[in-house]
Amino acid sequence: MLIKVLLTVIFLAVMVGVGFYSRRSAQNVDGFVLGGRNVGGWLTAFAYGTSYFSAVVFVGYAGQFGWKYGMSASWIGVGNAVIGSLFAWLILGRRTKLMTQHIQSRTMPDFFGTRYNDEWLRVIASIIAFVFLIPYTAGVYMGISKLFEMGFGIPYEYCAVTMAILTAVYVILGGYKATAINDFIQGIIMLFGITTVIAVVLNSQGGLVAATEKMAMMVPNADDLTQKGAALYANFQPGDFASWFGPNPMSLLGVVILTSLGTWGLPQMVGKFYSITDEAAIRRGTIISTIFAFIVAGGCYFLGGFGRLFVATAFNSEKGKFVYDNIVPSMLETLPDFLIALVILLVLSASMSTLAGLVLTSSSTMTLDLIYRDKKSVDGEVEGGEINDEVAEKIERRKVVVMRVLIVFFIVLSLMIALNPPQFIAQLMGISWGALAGAFLAPFMMGLYWKGVTRLAVWACFVWGVGLTVVNMLAGNSILNPIDCGAVAMLGGFIVVILVSLMTPKMDSEKVEQIFKCYDA
Repeated sequence: MLIKVLLTVIFLAVMVGVGFYSRRSAQNVDGFVLGGRNVGGWLTAFAYGTSYFSAVVFVGYAGQFGWKYGMSASWIGVGNAVIGSLFAWLILGRRTKLMTQHIQSRTMPDFFGTRYNDEWLRVIASIIAFVFLIPYTAGVYMGISKLFEMGFGIPYEYCAVTMAILTAVYVILGGYKATAINDFIQGIIMLFGITTVIAVVLNSQGGLVAATEKMAMMVPNADDLTQKGAALYANFQPGDFASWFGPNPMSLLGVVILTSLGTWGLPQMVGKFYSITDEAAIRRGTIISTIFAFIVAGGCYFLGGFGRLFVATAFNSEKGKFVYDNIVPSMLETLPDFLIALVILLVLSASMSTLAGLVLTSSSTMTLDLIYRDKKSVDGEVEGGEINDEVAEKIERRKVVVMRVLIVFFIVLSLMIALNPPQFIAQLMGISWGALAGAFLAPFMMGLYWKGVTRLAVWACFVWGVGLTVVNMLAGNSILNPIDCGAVAMLGGFIVVILVSLMTPKMDSEKVEQIFKCYDA
């Protein structure tokens, strides 16, 4: 226990220390939200990766999908690396950096408002982002708290509250720069931690070959077949849990799409491209981010694929429900104290980095796109229709103060959900990613490439993504499970944007050409 407490205290002290170190760079909006648009490739790549993979992946997704699909769940990690990291950087990185800098966009809702010349798009996009980032954040709290409960014997509630306070401290102090530096430190811990834990866990089962042979003998049990969605195993064949594509390849494909393509439409992920230094840094970041994802995401899902070898009553039933979120913690309970401490630091690193990105994105969106959405003036502080330098500086400082207040509000709100969670972590994530990426992905990505996207097409995609997710949720997920619903929302968004754009009035061609001039150089 002394080892676990000591390592955790040192880790948390470093995180807060970085916040104090970075506070000078967080005095104005660009510094607080984007690190002055001067963050290098290494820091951006690690910030992207650590924001992508949190306790939600390590505890929630790896446990649930490893249980459902066996060793084939590793394909989710491969998809995250290739589609979610490599292709995301190649397709979005350069164009996002150039266009957002050209139109002076600081957030994704700001992009929609400026790119499509519609202030109400900015407002509605900011509300969508704020509302649906909350269940995502709640899922992160749940994941880390499960591990703390296992490692320290501390009640879930105390873990969630403590992590919320510490994350708030370093984000409020140092803004994006503190987040990026801490992400780099946390990323190093994640790389070392996941490789070590996989080696030790497999060794406890006699090695990789022996563990694979044991998985080949596994079959669905009574708990699987009594759960909603037992059709997953309708055509199950002996050995499926150790096969290349598992018991249900199509269901697995839906998970790969949601968890990989979904990042392209998430404000806190795309925002990393806003702040990167230059195109050379983007090229470096592409390689670093992809390697990071292969190791961390691939390792998490590969580890989760062996969950059935660690059967324990802890996750067989709880209040009559199957508890997927307890699978990975139960796999790690028998590890030596030092390794449990390492796992806690691994998941703490992943979770705090994701939380920092989420709360910073949400607070900046609400501040810049709702409260201060008029970029030109503030009532009562404009002389002769122009803002002088002194007033402009005052407004900047006020915006940063408002963002810091909203960070506290957002953390408290999501913490309340985490303390009374309505669903498993994976379901919370499916709802959040489905609505956000379903609404934002298609109009954002196509807005970077296609001059023909219309304002009404963006509105239609907002209605489609949020509408499908909410209707399915209100129907008790009886139409589609949250994971598949999210995948359908994202892919369907492209069809919606294309069809509506072809049928509705085009935007002013001169304004569109002016926006796309950023790619000429």
